[in-house]
Amino acid sequence: MSFCRFVGDEIYRDHFKPGIYACSNCTHPLFSSRAKFPHSSPWPAFTDTIREDSVTKMMETLTAYKVLCGKCGTGLGHEFVNDGPEDGASRF
Repeated sequence: MSFCRFVGDEIYRDHFKPGIYACSNCTHPLFSSRAKFPHSSPWPAFTDTIREDSVTKMMETLTAYKVLCGKCGTGLGHEFVNDGPEDGASRF
């Protein structure tokens, strides 16, 4: 299991070993390595969460949501709409 905050965790950007990415604060499962994809941003990029309740999202703009751990509320970064590897896909 990989633990990361995502904000400032550039070491996980190029980390593609199979596993689960969990909240560094409470170890709540957030993302699967199967949903990870290479992206030019300095942070790891995922197409989806492990479960619907893995994160809580709060709309910030029409194309971005603030993303928090679904269990403890730790800030994880953002979900960007239409910025994933396929048309119409999101990027966490």
